[in-house]
Amino acid sequence: MPDVIISDTSCLIVLSNIGELELLHKVYGNIITTKEVADEFGEDMPAWITVHSAANVHYQTLLSMQVDRGEASAIALAIEYNDCLLIVDDMKARKVAIKLGLTITGTIGVIAKAKSLGHISAVEPYLKKIRDTDFRVSDELYELVLREVGEL
Repeated sequence: MPDVIISDTSCLIVLSNIGELELLHKVYGNIITTKEVADEFGEDMPAWITVHSAANVHYQTLLSMQVDRGEASAIALAIEYNDCLLIVDDMKARKVAIKLGLTITGTIGVIAKAKSLGHISAVEPYLKKIRDTDFRVSDELYELVLREVGEL
């Protein structure tokens, strides 16, 4: 597992909305995020999430021309670490992070990892809960994930 786990806003919001924010902690332990992400999240951060700022504010500003403020701050911070996993869901932000050589996963990946580690017995109930929120999960992704975790 990477030394540092950085989360963007969407994972925090989605897991909080389905009452499963603690699952992120079970899977990855301590998480880092940025002030911009914390502001977007809008709730008190659990003790296991620390808030850091990217050192290169200029680079963060350049990134914010391509993606939103929270994503830009999370990507800029992730670049500063050698062994880092960035949790990001937005497709455009994912593409930017990949082009920059970052290792990424998303909220659905966190849930799949939770199953592989034995923290949950099935992914599908979580996917159903997520689909009941405003977070979009395509039919293709839904089926792909269930196939990958052996539930389809």
